[in-house]
Amino acid sequence: MNITDVDDKTIRASKIAEKTLKEFTEFYTKEFNIELDHLNIIPADKQVLATDHIKEMIQMIETLKEKGFAYTSSNGSIYFDISKYENYGALSGIDMQKHSQTLSRMTQDEYEKDNPQDFALWKIWTEEDGDNFWDPSTIFGSNTEIGKGRPGWHIECSAMATKYLGNHFDIHTGGIDLTFPHHENEIAQSVCATGENFVNYWLHNEHILVDGAKMSKSLGNQFTLRDIIDKGYSPIDYRYFVLSSSYRTKTNLTWESLNASRNARQKLVRFIRDIESEGEISDSYVKEFTNDIEDDLNTPKALATIWELTKDSKISNPDKKSTILFFDGVLGLDLENIGETDEIPQEIFDLMKARDDARKSKDYTISDTIRAELEGLGYEVSDTPEGTKVTKQVK
Repeated sequence: MNITDVDDKTIRASKIAEKTLKEFTEFYTKEFNIELDHLNIIPADKQVLATDHIKEMIQMIETLKEKGFAYTSSNGSIYFDISKYENYGALSGIDMQKHSQTLSRMTQDEYEKDNPQDFALWKIWTEEDGDNFWDPSTIFGSNTEIGKGRPGWHIECSAMATKYLGNHFDIHTGGIDLTFPHHENEIAQSVCATGENFVNYWLHNEHILVDGAKMSKSLGNQFTLRDIIDKGYSPIDYRYFVLSSSYRTKTNLTWESLNASRNARQKLVRFIRDIESEGEISDSYVKEFTNDIEDDLNTPKALATIWELTKDSKISNPDKKSTILFFDGVLGLDLENIGETDEIPQEIFDLMKARDDARKSKDYTISDTIRAELEGLGYEVSDTPEGTKVTKQVK
């Protein structure tokens, strides 16, 4: 996993925050990794910084120049010539003929989603960059023709990916908004520099919507993981919510949908907790679950398979528990590490009795009030023929 710790956006934002680029990006990298941990995401084997790989970027840029795919502009910046790469636009479906008469250079890292332009590989230093520059002559000596400056966004990812994964690797992931121009440009410069196919499969995830709209400051609908936690939800509730839909489809986040995900996850946790021993892993369900995951990461179907298993009378409960915990090695709902239900204090038992008394006398206003109080204290309330039952909410 690479961290883009130098680009147009971070430089602008660090200036507004009155911090050095390193101070600014280190803070957000730390916060990002804390949230990955909260979400039970296994860390990458290598998490690498763009600023630690300037040498590799310059080497790739020089290779592109030597092969005739890049050129130096009048001010010293270096651009990739997209007209030299015949397959440009294949990933995103851009119609190059439509734009053939209007192609130009783009100095910024990001531009209109349907307007291909020569993109910057190396940006010559300007006063606006301040201290954010590198001098290739100090890295390679006076032989280099590249002046002091900084890399473009796209070359960073190609240089780091090929260093750690090779010129040709299997899967590249990213948000749907990166398909063009970022991933299109990654392909062009990587293929032209190495002469090899870059990536076999591109897995682009869609946006999470909030109340049916894309998150934006103007709509006031931006949420962070911290906001979800502050509302009393576990980060794993959100993980369950994300797994409930295909990564390739827009997903609408509402408090109602997150509540439904929490309830489903807690129901699954209680199912696991109530089975004391473990048994054998079911081969037939492993086959079904594997087919789900191998079908373009069909996590909604995988979750449905788990719920199907919980209701299968032909499978023993210990076998169900072992099989579900085995599946959780993929889904990451952290089911194995959830402890036993906490001991219920006397005050909770007193509230339960008071609620039962209210229900018997058909005073549902008091009954509902006590239910809300119990839930506010962190307990799930269930009505059974034997009376009120409570379990500690899962965090």
